[in-house]
Formats: sequence, structure tokens, C-alpha cells
Amino acid sequence: MSNKLLIRDAHSILTGARGDAARSTATDVRIADGVITEMGRALERQPDERVLDARDCVIYPGWVNTHHHLFQSLLKGVPAGINLTLSPWLQAVPFIYRRAFDEDRLRLAARIGIVELMMSGCTTIADHHYIYHPDLGYDPSAALFEEADKLGVRFMLQRGGGTVTRKLEADASTYVPPETLDGMVADVERIAGRYHQVGPRPRTRVAMAPTTATVSVARGELREIARAARRMGVPLHTHMSETVSFMEHCSAEFGCLPIEFLAEHEWLGPDVSLAHLTHLADAELRLLAQTGTGMAHCPQSNARLADGVARAPALHRLGGAVSIGVDGAASNEAADMLSEVHFCWLMHRAHAGAATRPRPAGDGEAGADTVSVEQVVNWASEGGARVLGFDGVGTVAVGQAADLAVYDLDAPRYFGLHDMAIGPVVAAGRPRLKWLLGAGRVLVEDDAIPGLDMAQLRAEASADVLHLVRTIGQ
Repeated sequence: MSNKLLIRDAHSILTGARGDAARSTATDVRIADGVITEMGRALERQPDERVLDARDCVIYPGWVNTHHHLFQSLLKGVPAGINLTLSPWLQAVPFIYRRAFDEDRLRLAARIGIVELMMSGCTTIADHHYIYHPDLGYDPSAALFEEADKLGVRFMLQRGGGTVTRKLEADASTYVPPETLDGMVADVERIAGRYHQVGPRPRTRVAMAPTTATVSVARGELREIARAARRMGVPLHTHMSETVSFMEHCSAEFGCLPIEFLAEHEWLGPDVSLAHLTHLADAELRLLAQTGTGMAHCPQSNARLADGVARAPALHRLGGAVSIGVDGAASNEAADMLSEVHFCWLMHRAHAGAATRPRPAGDGEAGADTVSVEQVVNWASEGGARVLGFDGVGTVAVGQAADLAVYDLDAPRYFGLHDMAIGPVVAAGRPRLKWLLGAGRVLVEDDAIPGLDMAQLRAEASADVLHLVRTIGQ
């Protein structure tokens, strides 16, 4: 098949960029060797170019998902955890089930999660995997990179794990032996040597990502971990400030706010991304913005676990780096980027309205312009690529990677739209994915992944869930 493509006659294009550049006046996109080489109107077909007819379709950048736990794709809707908040949920679901994951199960879960993301239009995935312990018996990092490569997506492994056992993990049913600091650092160095790419349009990247910086490693190790990552040239990632208890723990244990604690240990900067950040004081927002530290905003998971609403719009207004992550499917039973951006758009407007204090007479309501569609699309594309360090990825623009989704809004829920460009975000659902391109390669065509037997994948998932339930006894 030709590596030259011409997408022609699109109804509209959202580029993923900020400001006036968020919408393109082009209808056609020319692609060669995985890169967008030209955008315009009525472009003429060139020799050896395959034409994709995008009439009545809208083009978006391929979504960039900055925080996931792919192994949880087999842990959706676990009854024991469906009505729990974060700490008891961790014990009832991921911590108790993780001991049942071997290489085959991890590969199946990763395949399900990646397929789910692709069918929503996602082309770049960062997976915060934390099932690591001595004598594991297989290489989960290699398994995850291989599954991503088979499906053609860009992939970052945020290599989690920990050197201490926290109280939530101390029970016999949830315990796994901790790693040593030397062992963790050495493994990241091994993985980075094989998979970490730099320069324009990388395919694979690696991050040093202790599961939760304030509790998964000893306080004295944090600075050493940061320096080791920077010596290797890999970014840093961790969970942070997901619940009120994060702030309470840091106040009681360290006498400061969580982001202040990270600052003391060299854990802020443009090479650092933090998942959730649901609870932030004003001073912490300023620190994040000033240092360029990235937020991996996970609105649906935060709502599902009753964590709260992250101050992503406030960080954005300060010039901070905001991105979108779906988190694990065990705390977000629809772990796809379309439902995430739709919920994100609505949630911040609802939250702004609920938080609005009485206004002067005749001043009207406020909050409906808290976030725009274009802003949310930016967070979930260019913002994500910036946070993860995928240079040359994340926008539909000349010179950028040809990672894009072509949505056909042919379902009744999209009929009557005055602005078709915003349909995938505002109208929810899952529009038919006419094409998904990753580095100019067709990954999805006519709402199907070539070579993937979806019925077989469903059957494998159903059988494995039954096996998991029997194994764990819940």
C-alpha cells in the first residue's frame, strides 16, 4: 500500500492547537512518509497517492492519553469496589487482583485497553504500570511495548513500582514484596536503553514513575530517583494529590503541601507529569505553572471515585501544562478518550456554576464558558504530547506526525448540528471512525481494525474475567 495519502473534502478540521490556530480553513491533508506535508483546499492528487474521501467528516488530531493502567482493562465494574472511594477501592480491586496477573493476562488486558482507546481515536498512550516486584518471572515492560507495537500506536511506559510497603498493601491478600531502589533504577535504565526515543516524532518513550511519590518510596530516595532519571534523560511521573488525604498526609508527615514537598525533592519541572492533582492550593497551582510541571487530568476516574474536580482550567489560565488521561478502566469503566473529553467539557462547566457565589443583581449566571471545546481538544492532543515529550506529535499541521482521526458523524445524535466540528466532543457517543492514522499508517478503517477479530477478543475477555473471579474468590 502506498505511504502517500491525500485526505480530501473534510467538512472541518480541529487541529489541537491553541487560540486562532485551533481550527483550520483547509479541507484536504496531504501525507507522505508518516508526516503531514501539505494542507489546503482542492489539492490535486499526485502519482502513487491514495485518496481518502472525507466528505461530511471531521478531522481531529489523534488523542494523546497521558495516564492509564492498561492491566485494569479486565477489572471493569468489579462489584466489590463499585461504590468505594480511592483507598478502600485500591484494596478491593487493583491491589487484590494484581497478584493474579501473569504475562498472558497482562497482554490480553493491554490489547483490550489499546483497542478501546484506538476506537475512540487515540494514537498515543502512556501506561503507568506498577506490577513490579522481585522474581516476577516475566518482563511486563517488554510485553506492553510489544502489544502497542502490534497495534501501531505510539507508547510510553511510565514504569511504576515502589521500594516500601504501604498500609493499604500490607494485608496478606494485597501484599507484594517491594523492590530495592537500585533494582528499580537499574530496570528503568535497561528499559530506557531499549525503548526510549528522543527527537522528532518518537514512537516509544519511557518515564521513571514510582507509583505514588509520597508513599511508594522512602523520603530519602526521592531526590536520588529524580537525579537518576535526569541522568538517563527520561521524564518523571507519579500519582499526586488525588484526594484530600494526600494533603492531610503531607501536612502531618512533612509539614507542607504535596507540591511543596515535591519541589523540595527536585520533582518539579517540564520533564515531570503528575496524575490527578485533584486538590491544589493556589500556591501549588503557581508552582506547577512556573515550573512547567504537567497535569495528567483524569476527570471521569476522579468523579467515579468521588475524588473531586481538578483545577485544570485555573492551571491552564496560568499558562500551565494540562493534558488528559483516562486512568485505569477499573475506576473508569469507559476508558476511552471520547467519553473523557465529553465529560471533561461538561464537568468543569457544572462545577463552575455550582461554585459561583451570589452575583450582583442583573449580572446573570456564570460558568458556561469555563472551558471551550477547542481548549479540551488541545489538552487531549497537543497538551498531552507536550507533557509526555512526544515532539512533533499532537496537532494537525504541516511538519507534524500524521496521527489523526477522521470521524463520520452519520448517527442521528449528530444530525442537526450547526457546528459539525465540535460534534465528537459535545454530542458524546462514539462517532463512526472512518479512518485512524498513526504515523500515516491506516490503523482503523471503516470502524474496524484490519486483522483484528473483535468477536474473538470479546470471548477471550469474558472467559478471562470468569477465571479471574474464580481465582480471587470475589
